[in-house]
Amino acid sequence: MGRPLDNVDRGILYHLQRDARNTTTQEIAETVGVSASTVRNRIEALEDDGIIKGYHPEIDYEAANLPLRVLFVCTVPATERADYVSQLLEIQGVVDVREMLVGRRNIYVEVVGTSTQDITRITDTLHESGVTVESSEILRERHIQPFDHFHFSEEGADEQHES
Repeated sequence: MGRPLDNVDRGILYHLQRDARNTTTQEIAETVGVSASTVRNRIEALEDDGIIKGYHPEIDYEAANLPLRVLFVCTVPATERADYVSQLLEIQGVVDVREMLVGRRNIYVEVVGTSTQDITRITDTLHESGVTVESSEILRERHIQPFDHFHFSEEGADEQHES
């Protein structure tokens, strides 16, 4: 089980989710009401505790000459999901695999490619691996935002103290 987050932790997570690359610890510190060294220490603790699992770039696949993005909704045996996930991540063009807690339609596989030939190759590989493809949809755009719970409120800054 995780650990409770205070307002400083939530503020840090919110800012990192918004723009981890271009936000400095000093900017975060000014917003959450602690010193930059406290922010650095808190980030290190959040990483050590496994709350921050990594930093990943958001890629514009179309700009990277991978204009086709397809989401496959698949079914695999529930007891073998983890094995299938490892297998699916090895397929060239697969960029995201999500496990769902359901019996059917329990794996979502996002793929990218330059042509319909790429998508056909991936589709064939999915079928050959024993995955049942329930549906496939061409993705137009993905919109993400920081989880609202992590949003920092100014009122909470007065309650915090540096640690």
